[in-house]
Order: sequence, then C-alpha cells, then structure tokens
Amino acid sequence: MGNTTTKHIAVIGSGFSGLAAACTLAQKGFKVTVLEKNEKAGGRGRSFSAEGFVFDMGPSWYWMPEVMEEFFQSFGKSTADYYTLKRLDPGYRVFLKDEQLDVSAEMHKIQSLFEGIEPGAGKALAKFMDEAKEKYTAGMGKFVRKPAHSFTEFAELDLLKALFKIQLFSDMRSHLRSHFKSPLLLQLLEFPVLFLGAKPSKTPALYSLMNYADLELGTWYPMGGMAKVPEAMLELAQSLGVQVITNQNVTGFEFEDNEISAVKTQNQTYIVDGVIASADYHHVEQTLLPKKYRQYDEAYWEKRTMSPSSLLFYVGLNEKVPGLEHHNLFFENSFDVHAQEIYDHPQWPSNPLFYLCCPSKTDKTVAPENGENMFFLIPVAPGLQSTDELREHYWNLMCNAVQRRTGTDIRNHVVYKRSFAHEEFQSEYNSFKGNAYGLANTLMQTAFLKPKMKSKQLKNLYYAGQLTVPGPGMPPGIISGQLAAEELSQQLN
Repeated sequence: MGNTTTKHIAVIGSGFSGLAAACTLAQKGFKVTVLEKNEKAGGRGRSFSAEGFVFDMGPSWYWMPEVMEEFFQSFGKSTADYYTLKRLDPGYRVFLKDEQLDVSAEMHKIQSLFEGIEPGAGKALAKFMDEAKEKYTAGMGKFVRKPAHSFTEFAELDLLKALFKIQLFSDMRSHLRSHFKSPLLLQLLEFPVLFLGAKPSKTPALYSLMNYADLELGTWYPMGGMAKVPEAMLELAQSLGVQVITNQNVTGFEFEDNEISAVKTQNQTYIVDGVIASADYHHVEQTLLPKKYRQYDEAYWEKRTMSPSSLLFYVGLNEKVPGLEHHNLFFENSFDVHAQEIYDHPQWPSNPLFYLCCPSKTDKTVAPENGENMFFLIPVAPGLQSTDELREHYWNLMCNAVQRRTGTDIRNHVVYKRSFAHEEFQSEYNSFKGNAYGLANTLMQTAFLKPKMKSKQLKNLYYAGQLTVPGPGMPPGIISGQLAAEELSQQLN
C-alpha cells in the first residue's frame, strides 16, 4: 500500500454508506480520505450528549442484524467486537385508540395476539410470513446487492420469475387486505411502510419483507446506543488506514478529461483518482457540479416522490415514566388521514401518529440515574417550513398523549429539550427538501428506476446513500456504500 502508484479516493460524507465505502476501498488497497462537513463522523447515525444524556440523532430501529454482521465479517470482525446486541421483548408497544398492544419477540405469541383480534388471523399470519420470508430471501439475496445500472441486470429468467414471486408489481395495501380484515392488524402491519416513505397503496408488496424483518428477525438494540454502529465502522475504517477529516465542507471539484481530478473544501484541495459521493445526491449534483456534468435537471428532482421528513424532539427527563417500552407507537389517530397529509396534500398534520423511543428503558448509560431519555418523531411531508410556535404545538400534542396513556405530564420533568425538523435536515445534511429517509419506495423508484449510482458524465464519480440504490435505512445504506466501492474499484483497477 505504501507505493507511489496507490490510487487516492475521496469519500464525501461519513454516514453509513460513506464509512462502508471507505472500509471496502481501503481493504482493496486504495488510499481513502473521508471528508465530513460536520464536527463529528457518523452522518445521521451520530449521537450527541447534553445534561448527562446521550441522544442518538437518527436511526433508532436495529433491524436486519445479519447485514451489519456480514459487513463486519467481511473484514474478519464481528459486531460483538464492537458492541453488545440485545433483542428487545416486546419489540415495541402500540397505543391504539382504546387499547395497547405489545408485539412480542416470540412468533407464537404474535400469532395468538392476531388470533385474539381476528379469528383465523393467526393462521393467516403464518402464511403471510412464509411469503414475506421468500421476499426477504430473494430481495436481500438477488436484488439488493445489484448496482442497478440498467434493466439488463434483472433480465435473467430466474430473476424475472423472482420479480413476480416477490410481488414487485402488486401493492402493499391490497396484499395485506388479501390476508387480514381487522383495521387494527392492517395498521400494525402497515406501520413500517409509513416510515418507508409512501402510502401502502403505492408501495410494492415486496416490502412485506419489512414485516418479516420486524416480526421474525426481531428488533435489536446495541447497548450504548445506535451510534455504536457508525462508531464501530469508523474504528474499523481507521484501523484499515482510512483518514477521516471532519469540519471539511466540500464546496466543489476540479475536472480533467471528464473525470474529477480534485475535491475542494472550504480550506483544502485534495487530488484524487476517484470520488464516492455519499452526501445528499441532489446537493452534490445540483449544487456542487457544474451544469454540464449533471445527469438530471431540477425538473427531474422535483418529480421525485420523497420520503417524509420528520419533526424530532430529543428530550431528557429527571424522572422515570411508567407504562412505556423502549419503542412506542402512538397510533390513536387515523393512519389514512395522516398519510394523505404527508403524500397527497402535503401539509402539517392535523392529528398525527407519532413514535416515541425511550432507550433508557433498556440502557442505563444513556440517561442519568432515575432519568429518562426520550426521542419523539412525527413523520411529516417534505418541503414544509416550521416555526417555534408550530413545533411547540406538536410538542404539546405529544405530551398530552403521553399523559393520557401514562398519567405523567412529562412537561414538568424536562431538563433538556431540542427540536429538529426540515430546516435542520437541510443545514446538517444538505437534505433535499429536508427529507429524512431519501426517496419513497414506490415501484417507479425501485432498483434501476432510482437515480443512478454511476455518473454518466464523470467516469470516476459514484453515488451512495439513501437517494440511490438500494434505498433508505441503515442496512441498505451500508450495502449502498459497499456496492459503490466495488464498482469504482473495478473501474480503477
């Protein structure tokens, strides 16, 4: 690696896809520099501390544990070398209008729960989960690890057969209704879709693989917090010789013969042989690249269906709150109305559903003794603007709901509170329209119909992250970084 012919790759952004790409390239013998605009690596997965609390800023659900395990194993490591995983039981608690349900970590208990709500639903769930497992196996095996440069990658006969088998062309809403009738169960099974970024009627039935990930593979938690994952990836990257430089905001490039020859930040110029842009795709393309090197115009981006943004609150309390689990879904209001206010008529929601994560129920290290660490999330339409008054309105709505269900008015116990919405998604991550989870998973934005990983105009530029393949989320982000790194390294070798 020390010879003068070692090629230099710059990775823009140190989120899951950026760190995965950096590790993969370093392992192949490239010199890798990761340029991160913020003062801490980890992208949306990083954490911050305040008043004795440690808050995960972004992802809070640890699903598909094998993706993280396989990633570390490809470097001769295991997740256990970096953090301890705990399976949550119950996986989560759902507050409905008149009752609450706990979703067990044991499938036979989930089947009993379903059976108790709708006679025959226990058996229907077993069939539904068998199909979901097939989709998961095919989706995660055959499809998700393809760079999706063109349709021809999917044109082999067994893949085409699999496309129909995994129900890429039917929608989630109809698929669920062919198995279950109870509005309660439908809402329970549709919840991952609301957070995936499209209405169930617009989401391919393929995504019932998320139900398999949720109910069968389980909900896990890395002790110490979700930020343990990017911290582990950072440690691995540095052990492989990757240089990660924070406070380096990329401002532009230099070009030579339809290639990027240098990456410029506010105070440095880095001479490079290749670039992986794991920062926001729209930002890199529409802001950092001159027009002649863009493959999409602004009209293309305006037509994309974006996943929701989120209104988040990071809250520290000086008292424990009874009646909550680690993950809590407050689904007391209409799912359909909230979905319409995100996707059909974008506006601030009238009676939102929301999610409350309380990691201090599992992990003593994330809050002071007798304190409670809370993370609130309301999915909202992208592209909106907020005011402090508006944020307070939603804060009070959520506090009222928590008080109704637990008897505790948490407003009396707040020692730390910070809100985060579109404006912060834009300033922290250059996020297009302040979205939280990239592109919506609609059929017309699946696989080779997503913005391309490989730049058509610049031979040595590849994109990674939630606006390209395979899509949003922590496991897909990691896979995206690996794919982009494989493709770039093949081209440079």
